[in-house]
Amino acid sequence: MINNGEFMKENVIKNKSFAFAIRIVKLAQYLREDKQEFVLSKQILRSGTAIGALVRESEHAESKADFIHKMNIALKEANETQYWIDLLYQTNYLKEKAYNSIFNDSEELIKLLVSIIKTSKQNK
Repeated sequence: MINNGEFMKENVIKNKSFAFAIRIVKLAQYLREDKQEFVLSKQILRSGTAIGALVRESEHAESKADFIHKMNIALKEANETQYWIDLLYQTNYLKEKAYNSIFNDSEELIKLLVSIIKTSKQNK
């Protein structure tokens, strides 16, 4: 199943992806309530919360291949979320400080996911 090193990373990714989802929900609320922006807020809400949902799903993966597959989808969602974050910044919905903070969190998630996927493939 999952070795100890991987299990530790999975707990980190589980906690960080959940904390990131909370930030995304708050960002979506801000976009809707303060900026009256409804389309982009739905897009970032969907992709940004999907990361943690997929990580949580992976805890009960049917196989190592299923685990890797779920982590790969989470990575794709994290990448898409970065696209929406960049777009929100470039269209002045996000100020630089907020952009840097949330973008850095997304970068950290991507690095963790890549590491977990790599390790899982090596231990397959």
